[in-house]
Amino acid sequence: MTFAFTATVLGSPRIGPRRELKKAVESYWAGNLDAAALETVAKDLRRQTWTELVDAGIDSVPVNVFSYYDQMLDTAVMLGALPERVAGIDNALDRYFAAARGNATVTPLEMTKWFDTNYHYLVPEITPDTVFTLDPSKVLGEVNEALALGVPVRPVVIGPVTFLLLSKFEGGAPLDRLDEIVALYADLLARLEDAGVEWVQIDEPALVADRTDAEIAAVGAVYNRLSALDRRPAILLASYFGDLGPALPVLAETGVEGLAVDLVAGSLDSVIATPGLERKHVVAGVVDGRNIWRNDLDGSLDALEALRERAGSVAVSTSCSLLHVPYTLDGEDGLDRALRSWLTFGAEKIKEVATLATGVQSGRDAITAELTDARAAAATRVADPRLHDEAIRDRLAALSDADRRRSPAAERRAAQSAVLPLPPLPTTTIGSYPQTTAIRVARAALRKGEIDDAEYVRRMQSEIADVVALQEKLGLDVLVHGEPERNDMVQYFAEQLDGFSATVNGWVQSYGSRCVRPPILFGDVRRPRPMTVDWTSYAQSLTAKPVKGMLTGPVTILAWSFVRDDQPLAESADQIALAIRDETVDLEKSGAQVIQVDEPALRELLPLRAVDQPAYLDWAVGAFRLATSGIEDSTSVHTHLCYSEFGEVIGAIAGLDADVTSIEAARSRMEVLDDLNAVGFDLGVGPGVYDIHSPRVPSVDEIAGSLRAALKAVPSERLWVNPDCGLKTRGPVEVEASLRNLVEAAHVVRAAI
Repeated sequence: MTFAFTATVLGSPRIGPRRELKKAVESYWAGNLDAAALETVAKDLRRQTWTELVDAGIDSVPVNVFSYYDQMLDTAVMLGALPERVAGIDNALDRYFAAARGNATVTPLEMTKWFDTNYHYLVPEITPDTVFTLDPSKVLGEVNEALALGVPVRPVVIGPVTFLLLSKFEGGAPLDRLDEIVALYADLLARLEDAGVEWVQIDEPALVADRTDAEIAAVGAVYNRLSALDRRPAILLASYFGDLGPALPVLAETGVEGLAVDLVAGSLDSVIATPGLERKHVVAGVVDGRNIWRNDLDGSLDALEALRERAGSVAVSTSCSLLHVPYTLDGEDGLDRALRSWLTFGAEKIKEVATLATGVQSGRDAITAELTDARAAAATRVADPRLHDEAIRDRLAALSDADRRRSPAAERRAAQSAVLPLPPLPTTTIGSYPQTTAIRVARAALRKGEIDDAEYVRRMQSEIADVVALQEKLGLDVLVHGEPERNDMVQYFAEQLDGFSATVNGWVQSYGSRCVRPPILFGDVRRPRPMTVDWTSYAQSLTAKPVKGMLTGPVTILAWSFVRDDQPLAESADQIALAIRDETVDLEKSGAQVIQVDEPALRELLPLRAVDQPAYLDWAVGAFRLATSGIEDSTSVHTHLCYSEFGEVIGAIAGLDADVTSIEAARSRMEVLDDLNAVGFDLGVGPGVYDIHSPRVPSVDEIAGSLRAALKAVPSERLWVNPDCGLKTRGPVEVEASLRNLVEAAHVVRAAI
């Protein structure tokens, strides 16, 4: 009989505790590290991860969760589904990275958010010419590597249904190709059994979103087929980020041995009520894999004990992969003692899993000390006065609908044109410019005490002056200050707002080698002082052209932080919105005529089930409008959205009522513009005319072609010209070349109209 493990996690981070993989991959891209050295770094990180899991008491270790860039891209490689345009690249690793990020001649795959998280995945492209073929080398290689170390392996693969539903199809419906790739999965399962694998984890997170009856029936057929194979390991069908809903009873009737369920975002009652559970090994995701708050061990044990009464057997797990949280609290000595006692990062969550598994197997008396500590931490959190600022709560209670409204768009447009006349197709950028070595050196020197605040300001002003001079030289119409002083578009604000705390090494992967350090929103939010006015005012003093004030919106600050779980998200969003509102008013008083409030995460927090979406969109749009409705009609409000599938939130984008919305459109080839027109969008729009996440420099003809395509959907008087995102991660040389081509393309198209 297959061993029914007791403690596991659904996946692990791969960037390294000190971002070792990020540094190695970027060195490889720069030509400073060869493939063999890169693989040595990767192998060391995998061994370290597996060893720490085994030492902590995890008796089933996920493997094949390591990736050089993205797990969906890895699955596309495994199934032979890379786009034809990279086929001519002989080196497999370079071919992989070309699909991920492009090169001088190859455009990359589209990138979008992984469900409702801040992780981005690459969207596979499936065409009628795609010929699926199995390449199991990566998964088998990591299995053999782990087995050689004595690790109790459980390889993890993205499931066939999720892979197809998340891919972009040309010709036909996604599941039309299901039989083809299920045959490859059957072959893979046989090879895994031959390799000595007892359990395989197949992830089907797409099933926690709304699915049609036909899709759910297809899921049942797939797993009946796979579970009927003679040669295969035991199958753990894993889901996360919500309830399986109507898919759960269908899966419970198949022959898969295990079901992993998210009991943080999902419902225990729905799982317990499922017929057939007594025949399953249920992997209970009771430890939150996405947020960083300490587990309620008593509550989790209650859930696990209830589940044991219904399931064939139970294991304790995280609710999802630990990809979404930092590695460890070790080294975070700057967090105050009380706050730190409320938190768990990856290493601490692994210990919680092991503790709960001991409690399930040996009883609560075996973990008395851990239970006592958890209860004491919870009590101090409830009593902490920073979580209850009555002045902020009174201000929110006094708000009315009028505080979330501006004058009609036509009136604002007339007022703005009078004070800020611009040419047709005005050019601008999204906000950030390259973070140069000089910027990073200055920031590190300030942190180490090697320079004082005055010297740091002088150096940042020098960077701002360079960016303003560059934009004037290139001929851009609306300028930005370049944001050299900002370490991150969310962390920068969080460090200046009461109610937030920042970490030293709390890095998580956003995409590829891009890592972010989400702040911790633990209490009520207050803005003690202006945050951006001095920088924007300095930039404006250098030019007669308008300089945008640059802010991050309340929904994005919320989405890209680890958020308190003791009050509704809507309340936290409004608290942040008030702080941003106060900042817009101060920016306007200082002379800013254009203020951009970015909301790239608007789509990210959208609930996965349609029934829950209207309530979210109502408070999300309301928070943005609260943040932007305190200024005069003559001040133009811009916003920016990027890297999501926008179809489901198109109405909300219109509801933001921003005067100009810049939006990612380069990788999706302007498709979003038709969606905007379909909902009657009649405000300014700046569809990104080139993809900044690729290192290639777009030509004048390419950008002009994108503009002409945009003009088919948007009249020239409403169309803006801009890249599709900020330029922080790009190099100065390629940025200057790209923007020069952007301005020239705008002039070419402008002359023709």
